[in-house]
Amino acid sequence: MSDHQRTEPSRTADERTSLTGFLQYQRETLALKCAGLTTEQLREKAVPPSGLSLLGLIRHVAEVERSWFQVVWNGEDVRAYWPGTVHGTFAEFDSEAADPDEAFAVWRAASARSQAIVEAAESLDATVQWRAEVFSLRYVLTHMIEEYARHNGHADLLRERIDGTTGE
Repeated sequence: MSDHQRTEPSRTADERTSLTGFLQYQRETLALKCAGLTTEQLREKAVPPSGLSLLGLIRHVAEVERSWFQVVWNGEDVRAYWPGTVHGTFAEFDSEAADPDEAFAVWRAASARSQAIVEAAESLDATVQWRAEVFSLRYVLTHMIEEYARHNGHADLLRERIDGTTGE
């Protein structure tokens, strides 16, 4: 995954290729929003009173990748990357002393693991039961696109406040 470019999803691909292409595009968009910033800028909570930072968002999507693909889909018993809570919120959002190199490495590894899990699934119609609910791969991919798109909106606002950079 490059931090400085995005691959446009195909406009004529089948459903699976479209969903995975849009998910990858959303991942690359978040990386682009973080590109070229210092550690302090990545940690900055630039839109008060929100406690969000770009680095917190990176750590959060790493956890979301882990939870949906490894835990829910694959049934793996894997521990959170940043367990617990800090100041009443999920620990991954606490970016005050977070290491950007570690966060990006964890996110890239989690994303790569997610991609491998999706590639191994037989079809979008495949399902898993987690707790009392059943999820199709189609649902999980669509949910992940929604998750990234929402947080990319947050990233837009944060980046604009940090250095004025706007755009897709």
